[in-house]
Amino acid sequence: MTFFQRSRQWLSALALVLLLTISTGCTATAESPTTTNVGYSQLERGNSDAGQAYGDWVVNAAQGLVSDAYVRDNDKLGVVITNSVEPSEVKDLSRSLLQGFRQSFPNKDLKVLVYAPDKELILQANYDSQSQEVVYEQPS
Repeated sequence: MTFFQRSRQWLSALALVLLLTISTGCTATAESPTTTNVGYSQLERGNSDAGQAYGDWVVNAAQGLVSDAYVRDNDKLGVVITNSVEPSEVKDLSRSLLQGFRQSFPNKDLKVLVYAPDKELILQANYDSQSQEVVYEQPS
């Protein structure tokens, strides 16, 4: 991989971190969830209006790093990353997503689930609002 390709990927990741951390364009309010029991291809981006809006915003703001996103129960954010995200960048990306998610859905225990382009779970970040700590889990 050339220096310029690597630099472009790092700049894209940094831009996403800044967008998710600084942006106040998406503020969410809790609304009653609707039930959804359908296959992956039919899932909506959120099972509440706030979740739907946040899922749409993540995909648009990710600038090609995230191909799909969903929010469930205003405390779970799942994202499908694209092939342009390097394995070494996944944890940093999940940290950025979690920071933005905390701003939009404050005072909640949160989960960010990161899926590979083939939709296999590769990382889960769990945020505990009491201790304000994040625990990362990789599926076995």
